[in-house]
Amino acid sequence: MQALMCVPNISEGTDLSVVEKVVDNVRNAPGVMLLDYSSDADHNRSVISYIGAPQAVVDASKNLVKTAVELIDMTQHKGSHPRQGAVDVVPFIPVRGITEEASVAIARDFGKWIGQELEVPVYFYEDAATSQDRVSLPKVRKGQYETLEEKLQDPFYAPDEGPCQFVPKTGSIQVCSRFPLVALNINLASTDLDMAMSIAKSVRHINGGFRHVRGIGLALQAEGQVQVSMNLVHYEKTPIPMVMEAVRREAARYGVNVVKSELVGPVPMGAMAQTMRYYLQAHDFSMDQVLENALIGWSGE
Repeated sequence: MQALMCVPNISEGTDLSVVEKVVDNVRNAPGVMLLDYSSDADHNRSVISYIGAPQAVVDASKNLVKTAVELIDMTQHKGSHPRQGAVDVVPFIPVRGITEEASVAIARDFGKWIGQELEVPVYFYEDAATSQDRVSLPKVRKGQYETLEEKLQDPFYAPDEGPCQFVPKTGSIQVCSRFPLVALNINLASTDLDMAMSIAKSVRHINGGFRHVRGIGLALQAEGQVQVSMNLVHYEKTPIPMVMEAVRREAARYGVNVVKSELVGPVPMGAMAQTMRYYLQAHDFSMDQVLENALIGWSGE
């Protein structure tokens, strides 16, 4: 059986009635399982994760994007998380029975549909990128929504699909195919945003940190904390515990403790096994030891 996952991020995390209407497109979609969705008011962003047969996932994603574009107005958007569009990113992730090449084709067909049907600019990134300059999402999203109108006047930023014109209400939509990443946020007992940004720079690849880590420092005003928000784009090559301990050490230099960490959305089982082995020093641990895994495929007879 083929299984494709999609994890759209929408630029709405405060009006939960809007979020629910967007999520309903997945919740009510045949052949698709809603895995998780979460909203963050400080980020003003929601992350929605679902899985299913490829065509069912594509159909649900089209309805989700149409609803989000209709309901979200970027001219009114304020939030601490980088973003460039009402539907900021639409990543497709091959989970089972789908090659990376097939997943890239799905992403590019989806972006073409957005450009033609919704008439907004589309950029491809990660494995679906059309050039090396667009593999990195931060490069594609440089300057964010606020500079998009100006960027679209530069041939370098001509969209991959859709019109080369600014759509104020929607911005642009970024579409990709990628390896399952781990979204890791670490909250610190401080309100010092400069410190959080400095720690993020120390661990992210663009500033000489870990090869497969992207990170930013964010203020969480409601909690009176700051956050190092990261994407581990290849957890097998840059393990979660390595990054977690690096952030902890950097924070300790400032005399600041880690308050909590959070994983946003579904997490690959391999990443959990990796963390288990590190923190329990259970080096021979196997996911076959997980009780529930023994029930997979068992008929009960």
